[in-house]
Amino acid sequence: MSLVCSSYVASVINISYRCFAVSNEVPEHPCISPKSGAIFERRLIEKYIVENECDPINGQPLTADELIDVKSPPIVRPKPPSATSIPATLKTMQDEWDALMLHSFTQRQQLQTARQELSHALYQHDAACRVIARLNKEVAAAREALATLKPQTGMSAIQTAPQPSIASEAGGVAAQPVEQAGMSAEVIQKLQDKATVLTQERKKKGRTVPEELVSQEKLRGFLTLASHPGLHSASVPGILALDINHSDQSKILTGGNDKNATVFNKDTEQIVAVLKGHTKKVTKVIFHPEEDTVITGSPDCNIRVWHVPTSQTQLLLRCHDGPVTGLSLHPTGDYVLSTSADKHWAFSDIRSGRLLTKVADTAEYGLTSAQFHPDGLIFGTGTEDSQVKIWDLKEQSNVANFAGHTGPITAISFSENGYYLATAADDACVKLWDLRKLKNFKTIQLDDGYEVKDLCFDQSGTYLSIAGTDIRVYLCKQWQELKVFNDHTALATGIRFGKHAQYIASTSMDRTLKLYGIE
Repeated sequence: MSLVCSSYVASVINISYRCFAVSNEVPEHPCISPKSGAIFERRLIEKYIVENECDPINGQPLTADELIDVKSPPIVRPKPPSATSIPATLKTMQDEWDALMLHSFTQRQQLQTARQELSHALYQHDAACRVIARLNKEVAAAREALATLKPQTGMSAIQTAPQPSIASEAGGVAAQPVEQAGMSAEVIQKLQDKATVLTQERKKKGRTVPEELVSQEKLRGFLTLASHPGLHSASVPGILALDINHSDQSKILTGGNDKNATVFNKDTEQIVAVLKGHTKKVTKVIFHPEEDTVITGSPDCNIRVWHVPTSQTQLLLRCHDGPVTGLSLHPTGDYVLSTSADKHWAFSDIRSGRLLTKVADTAEYGLTSAQFHPDGLIFGTGTEDSQVKIWDLKEQSNVANFAGHTGPITAISFSENGYYLATAADDACVKLWDLRKLKNFKTIQLDDGYEVKDLCFDQSGTYLSIAGTDIRVYLCKQWQELKVFNDHTALATGIRFGKHAQYIASTSMDRTLKLYGIE
């Protein structure tokens, strides 16, 4: 059937072209008349139909709507004879060249427009990416702020957790007198009696290592057990100080850039209290070993003694004229040692708030740190001119100096064995001093540029931990590196061992408290 139709159409087209051969023209827009089957130029046949209303071949009635268009490839007309001369050929070539150049110009214009549109689209895409990044940052900050307000995990925990009490400015606590009350014979006797008892106990403990102490092998296997970012404000990030309650190992104390100190329970993962009152950042914190009492120091020149259950300031000690740079609680639990950038160290009674004595360092540099010896009769201070000084508390005199560091002293720590003192400065090393021979017997050289912000011996004197660029734990006597933790995203500022080194706590400028131990 299709073959018959095809042959019929071909024959009709041939006949029609022959019929129009008399006009010597090939149709530009051919169409077929259904009445005669002839092919016509649409322009001519439509004019004929308007005048005669019939097919020009057989005279049958015909309308323009009945015409059927023929779809055929465009016909290239032969050039007329006048175009075969050399001038005409040159003119034709010139016309074609001009047309080619015009086409090339149009293409270049379109290319430039496409480039501009692409550049605009890429700019819009980059701007959109920046907006998305900013929004993501704001969302992260909002989430951190929410975590600061409600650090508990889970909605049920948030709903059922008791809200921490917030301390206001110490109402009714007057500024304590700065006049020195003096080291009375009663106070000196109290210090001596305590030192005698502690010395005897230390000698007994020094003969054996506690059975509960974590072994070297287990300590090497310590992992990150928890990370708590919600203890301090996200708007002023950074935790600057750390301490652990020795009587209740679940309670951890931190001091932050946000001017607050926070008491946190690591077992329940709840904030126990937020202590507000300092007007500048909290750089030193101490947890009283036997009471719900906290002591904090700040560059606002004040030392505050807090009652944790009420989050209220019990005593406000104003015994310095410069930023408080060091705090250490005496083993009796009744007195606190403080150092300051005002070049003085002070010894105060935290029960009455009296300043017992205040001594000026003879050097022309401020003090940077303070730490009591385990017996409580001597203590060490660090200075801005890289000196470590040992003082006799009863005589209030400088009895020994350790030189060897370069740069301000950043941390000092006495070992529980009573013989070792570890010190650090801005010189990327930790020095160990023998208090019996008054000399440096070991230097732990760290990487170039390493910053040490805190040092801590465990309660048995077996391990030494370093906090700074990362967290490192060393085995004492052999001074062998046992473990390195580097999961803080910023400088570590505090390090403490739990009881028997069962866990390690660290703080950092990345606003997190991290706990390490065995799972």
